[in-house]
Amino acid sequence: MLRQLRFVFSLSRSHGIARRYFVVNGFDGALTLLGLNIGFYVSGETPLVVVISACLGATVALGISGISSAYISESAERERELQELEGAMVRDLSDTAHGQASRSIPVFIALVNGLAPFSIGIVIILPLWLARAGVALPLHPLEMAILVALAILFMLGIVIGNIRGSNWLWSGLRTLVIALLTILLIYLINP
Repeated sequence: MLRQLRFVFSLSRSHGIARRYFVVNGFDGALTLLGLNIGFYVSGETPLVVVISACLGATVALGISGISSAYISESAERERELQELEGAMVRDLSDTAHGQASRSIPVFIALVNGLAPFSIGIVIILPLWLARAGVALPLHPLEMAILVALAILFMLGIVIGNIRGSNWLWSGLRTLVIALLTILLIYLINP
């Protein structure tokens, strides 16, 4: 199965697309959850159950949006590419490896696109759940969630740096600057 997946990715040259989708939607998910948690933090005492419900709702919505949007767009792109290849080869390729790739790659990319913000969101929500369950945390639950979001954004920056072949620290710091600017903007527009 893994060998077949590698072959399909190689044939369709899709591994870079899946990696980009993971980073981009993971970044969106982390920044969205960071924004939600900062918003709750600056608004004062909000019951933890409300914070968790809002963050979980956003996480689920980001996941579903990621899966559905990527599947719809990737399916259309793969179908168009297959039709162009069929036109060039003057034959039906639906029962070939190319046909299989045009059907399976959109599913895989959609899962990557949706599971990235969903799984990252769940990790960011984890301190909130732990606090709700009575686990003692070293900081306020929202502060812990914010720190987790910042750490994830930094790690995504490292991934981007590795993809680019640039300095991992600089790339991680760049994503942190984006996160800090987001926090500053939330503070500035908060009534």
